[in-house]
Amino acid sequence: MCGITGWIDWKRELTGHTAVIEQMTATLDARGPDAKGTWVTESCALGHRRLSVIDPVNGMQPMIRNHESGTYAVVYNGELYNAWELRRELESRGYSFQTNCDTEVLLVSYIEWREQCVEKFNGIFAFAIWHEQEQKLFVARDRLGVKPLFYSRGEGWFAFGSEPKSLLQHPSIEPAIGAEGIAEIFLVGPARTPGHGVYSTMSELRPGHNLTYDRNGLRTTAYWKLQSEPHELDAEATAAEVRELLIDTVERQLVSDVPVGTLLSGGLDSSALTALTVQYYNRLGLGQVDTYSVDYVDNDKHFKAHSFQPNADAPWIHRMVEELGTNHHYVQFDTPELVNSLEKAVLVRDLPGMTDIDGSLYLFCREIKKGATVALSGEAADEVFGGYPWFHRAEALNANTFPWALAAPLRKSLLKPEIAELIKADQYVADRYADAIQEVPLLTGEDETARKMRRMSYLNITRFMPTLLDRKDRMSMGVGLEVRVPYTDHRLVQYVFNIPWEIKTYGNREKGLLRKALEGILPDDVLYRKKSPYPKTHNPSYLNTVRKLALERLDDAASPLHQFIDESRIREIAASDEASSNLPWFGQLMSGPQLFAYLLQVDYWLRHYNVKVTL
Repeated sequence: MCGITGWIDWKRELTGHTAVIEQMTATLDARGPDAKGTWVTESCALGHRRLSVIDPVNGMQPMIRNHESGTYAVVYNGELYNAWELRRELESRGYSFQTNCDTEVLLVSYIEWREQCVEKFNGIFAFAIWHEQEQKLFVARDRLGVKPLFYSRGEGWFAFGSEPKSLLQHPSIEPAIGAEGIAEIFLVGPARTPGHGVYSTMSELRPGHNLTYDRNGLRTTAYWKLQSEPHELDAEATAAEVRELLIDTVERQLVSDVPVGTLLSGGLDSSALTALTVQYYNRLGLGQVDTYSVDYVDNDKHFKAHSFQPNADAPWIHRMVEELGTNHHYVQFDTPELVNSLEKAVLVRDLPGMTDIDGSLYLFCREIKKGATVALSGEAADEVFGGYPWFHRAEALNANTFPWALAAPLRKSLLKPEIAELIKADQYVADRYADAIQEVPLLTGEDETARKMRRMSYLNITRFMPTLLDRKDRMSMGVGLEVRVPYTDHRLVQYVFNIPWEIKTYGNREKGLLRKALEGILPDDVLYRKKSPYPKTHNPSYLNTVRKLALERLDDAASPLHQFIDESRIREIAASDEASSNLPWFGQLMSGPQLFAYLLQVDYWLRHYNVKVTL
């Protein structure tokens, strides 16, 4: 994986502004610690930071290729898991290759198939290709949005980058937010509405979209979206198909020229990927698989089961390590490290995020990086297979809002009444939900129950999953670790999207179909273990610390939080049982302690980035 950035300008001679593209590129050094490069012509400047995974010697970027149709330059962040198949097809069409890296395959694919090349790719990617003779930039992002891409535009210019921080180095882009940005932060965050960069000066290229920019302007096009189709197979045949797709996906994603490991929580999703990895390694004689888990000091003493987190992971991790014989690495953090990670997580994400859930992943990835450059993670299985509690609860299914954000009244109550009125708090959330529902591709002939579950699946895949993919990308790439997510393979996601709910819940279990597909791959006790999410700290010292720090921010008259927050409401929560409540205000994990931590992150973000508020 890598970091990419670029600048197209029809009015300025960019060869005289190389310092800008150098600065934009330098902000992405964590994403690509192994090499850097820039390429500048009169109207185009491209920058790249490289994390070497495939063909470390020959894969330098920007990569330039001269062809009879002109000169092409590419900057690319991602992995093509079908690169060798594409290479063979291109060779049969007369092309030759100088490297073994997928960057060259991607570039030649564009030369041959132009904008239609993305339809042939199986992988995760964000890339930009400049055609010098046509004076045209082509930009694309993978189907599910695993790899990020942000952009800004002005009169006669266009800029893009893997992360907002690269764009903020451009002289015409400032860190500003308006009413929509405030609503995104305080009502939607840490999620983001697809296409929104939160900053009023930038946008996000949506997953499954491409973009062209030339002297005629900017055009975006959707090249892929979920399709609703009839599903004819029974549960047995469906499970067999899912099994084959998952095995193929995992084996494709294990290809690497650098060390690979897996994240192992002892749950269904990560245990399945680890078991398939061990099988693959054993078959090829590749040796022992490295696995990694995260936990927190004294979590065993303070853990209390509840509906959103029914059991602890530690015994199950040990069970799987013994079963599979992996070389396991136990990683553990204490409260001071988690608190200190809150600010670092903001710097990595360029926005407030999932607080200690972000920070702990950053710290976890930092430890993994000491032994591996690539890791497989079970992210996204719950969105794809319907594992979250809100798939199974009537109040969430019938809520007419995002099921991971049922605490909208609480969030609105944190704002000053005049701010809530200004940003039209209730209407903003309702409109974003209505936009999402309008997109759902319904299937003719489905009854209302089936439609309800299809809507729920669509919302999770297109609105909740991107939040976790953002988190995974930023926190891992913040330490130069490439984390691959097999459950986001577009073939698997599309196939499972159309499986009827009664088959997805085979055996009347959440993710019952996935469990059925993994029979014989995992031990039965692990296979049928109750779902438990990514671990968080349950140590009361964490709540006590972030609550104290949040109140100190409110005591500071210079805190930018005072522009937005109803201080008395925060103090009321801090003094009540709401502070320690396990009821989440976002997702499954962000409850009382994370509310105070989120305010700390917002305060730090507004100060550190010197965010300009325009209302």
